[in-house]
Amino acid sequence: MILFQSMSTVAVCSVIAVGGLISFGTGKQPFVAAWSLLKSIVVSRKYLFFFVAVLAIMILNKNELKLENWLNVPYDLTSTITGWEGTWPTWLQTTFQSNLLTALCAFFYLVMFQSAMIASVGIYTHHQKMKLYYAFCVAILINYFVAVPFYLFVPVNEVWSVHPQVKFLMLDVFPSFEREYRSLSGLDNCFPSLHTSISVTVALIASKSGIRRWAVFTWINAAIIIFSIFYLGIHWFTDMIAGVALALFAASVGIKVGAWADRTSFGAARAKAKLEASSPVGSQSSGR
Repeated sequence: MILFQSMSTVAVCSVIAVGGLISFGTGKQPFVAAWSLLKSIVVSRKYLFFFVAVLAIMILNKNELKLENWLNVPYDLTSTITGWEGTWPTWLQTTFQSNLLTALCAFFYLVMFQSAMIASVGIYTHHQKMKLYYAFCVAILINYFVAVPFYLFVPVNEVWSVHPQVKFLMLDVFPSFEREYRSLSGLDNCFPSLHTSISVTVALIASKSGIRRWAVFTWINAAIIIFSIFYLGIHWFTDMIAGVALALFAASVGIKVGAWADRTSFGAARAKAKLEASSPVGSQSSGR
């Protein structure tokens, strides 16, 4: 079952998913949240600073493979870090493999992972939960700042490339994955699992939002993504454990820094007042 023909298909699905998630988390049309975001960028220098910082780290991550190729690290730590795990990934695929499950896991891995990140920004901005917006941005920055050096200097290969019995199931639904997506995710960029750390980070911060349905969804999303990284033949259990630890650290620091940033004056009070006055929906929220 071919689900994705190209990265363009992934992008289109992601745009639709982001819109749906924002509507789910705000109870409003996604354009209302987009309007709040644009207003915040224009009115608040602090909001813009955090927004640009996250974009910058995304660009850094996108170019990580170029730096990795330049460094040309000669060693492979796959067996050193994951050698204790045995062949359980083979059992997992043999036991659960089905076309429908493969499509579901690939969809969450490729689409819902990034869509939940983007939707979080729109949801917290719309509800004027600036403390959580700052916390989320800081937590994402920490995730990438910690993970990228590991990807550069602690190379751990994906499970399917090590175990001949494990199939890279992503190719069943996205045949051109290696050509179109691999430049964003190196074969030896396993430890820690960013899909785990970021999805759990999103859920941890959502749990502080008071938006119950969003918190419940993000935990379900994180659980499916964690299962998917194993089922698709990509990550090791060790990668997941490291990812959860990174998420706990990033979210904890992010929440503390977010609270501090919310209290710190960058013209924040004046910016918030201007934003609320200019918003077409006022400052009411309907997240539950």
